[in-house]
Amino acid sequence: MKALQITKYGDLKDSLKFAEVDKPKISDSEILIAVKAAALNPIDYKIVQGHLKEILQLDLPASIGYDVSGEIVEIGSGVKGFEVGDEVFSRVPQEYMGTVAEFVAVDSKVVAQKPENVTFEKAASLPLTGLTAIQALEKVDLKKDDRILIHAGSGGVGSFAVQYAKAKGAIVYTTTSSTNLDWVKALGADRVIDYKNEDYKEVANNLDIVFDTLGNDYTFEAFDIIKKGGRVATIVGPPDTESAKKMGIKNYEMPEKLNKLIEEKSAKYRHTWMQPNAGQLKEIKAMVEDRTIRPIIDLVYSFEDAVKAFEYLATRRAQGKVIVSLAETFENQ
Repeated sequence: MKALQITKYGDLKDSLKFAEVDKPKISDSEILIAVKAAALNPIDYKIVQGHLKEILQLDLPASIGYDVSGEIVEIGSGVKGFEVGDEVFSRVPQEYMGTVAEFVAVDSKVVAQKPENVTFEKAASLPLTGLTAIQALEKVDLKKDDRILIHAGSGGVGSFAVQYAKAKGAIVYTTTSSTNLDWVKALGADRVIDYKNEDYKEVANNLDIVFDTLGNDYTFEAFDIIKKGGRVATIVGPPDTESAKKMGIKNYEMPEKLNKLIEEKSAKYRHTWMQPNAGQLKEIKAMVEDRTIRPIIDLVYSFEDAVKAFEYLATRRAQGKVIVSLAETFENQ
């Protein structure tokens, strides 16, 4: 079968190559999926560029991609709840990385039936971003009437988080650029902040929660705008001690500056290193089918143009998700 692989770390065009590899053989607990679409995420190009070498140890060449939607073509003898022909979606665990390929094998415990009312391309856009947003906001106990700022509402995680937080009854602020204002407003945010023309810290303050999707100074600035006892959820800031342990970081100490800010505000600070979760995929499926959540896609590329998809995503100009489609026919959505 054909698969896109990382051959070395560095420039995307030079480091990503198509290869003929063996079709996966499945165990009793696994299923084999004929890939119809794979979504790309920032972690994918960062892996290729070598930014995560200290965390993810790969034997190169290695197939790439985590998000998938497709059709089951083979089922292990111990698998329950699925049949050949089922249309499914998943964010595959690290050991199964390689969804930008014609087939992918994966443990059935991290797979769910895809939403019936969307295409394979839209279904593929949901797992990583949806699971990340849900897990991050659950860690800080998001609840009805919480006032929350979600950074980068036009991004993959941000656009899902805005819709999810509104569905939970929160009062949602989000940031975006001038060019994205209208469609981010359409996601349902109560206040969309044009960060090019407004100071978000003046518009959003005394908040219950900040969801930090940007990192660097934004992580620390979150403590300026939460109330006493507020919560900060991050997916890019320094890990908390518990997350560092799950990520395999030994002898970890949180930055002194961060500890001081947490203490001053009596704040809860939680980092999320997303984990595959079939139960939460089922929750996403239900929300998409009742139209609480709308998948947001920027561009769809053909399988043959997958490297171009990586290059476009790495420009950081995508408005929503970038998809690689292996379906026979598809259209940009």
